[in-house]
Amino acid sequence: MLPETVLSEHVCAAYARIRAEVGPDVTIVAATKYVALEEMAILAEAGVEVVGENRAQDLERKHAELGDAFRWHFIGHLQSNKVKVVNRICELVHSLDSESAARRLTVPALIEVNLAGEETKSGIPPERLAGLLGAYPGARGLMTMPPASADPEASRPTFRRLRELATEYGLAELSMGTSQDYRVAAEEGATLIRVGAVLFSPVRGQSPDVS
Repeated sequence: MLPETVLSEHVCAAYARIRAEVGPDVTIVAATKYVALEEMAILAEAGVEVVGENRAQDLERKHAELGDAFRWHFIGHLQSNKVKVVNRICELVHSLDSESAARRLTVPALIEVNLAGEETKSGIPPERLAGLLGAYPGARGLMTMPPASADPEASRPTFRRLRELATEYGLAELSMGTSQDYRVAAEEGATLIRVGAVLFSPVRGQSPDVS
């Protein structure tokens, strides 16, 4: 196990590098699905302000320990029966894709659009966007996950299409880009990026395209 000081220094340097690359107007959301509770404080020390959790139970557990150390976002698939937890803790949901969850939400949200057309991915197809926006007119923007690829440039058409959809519907926020393609996402207009592994690799030997 790495000494905490080594890990902390690496995370601090990685976060500062990402901030310099994407600029001051992009919100960096640290994806903490694989970050243990005892390591969360390292993110705060590195200057991370916003964290994103995938599971409501992890969100609740980590928030109970860390509270206002971060601003909390929910970036995983949102089940209707978990909305109450998200409403209590989060300032933004990135992954709204159902009217049932929309009816229960009291916090702002982005609608997740499945532009890849992959059944394994969450999100609604583009042709359903107008309907969900009608049911949830308070949506702030859109989120997507492009098809998996080792080449960051392969994500560009997906990000560009999401930006076009947001413009068409007058939506300001775009959550797109993860550890392996966040630079491309920023170039295509992302206002939020979701990075995880890039903050900790290579000190953990993780591939930076994990999250």
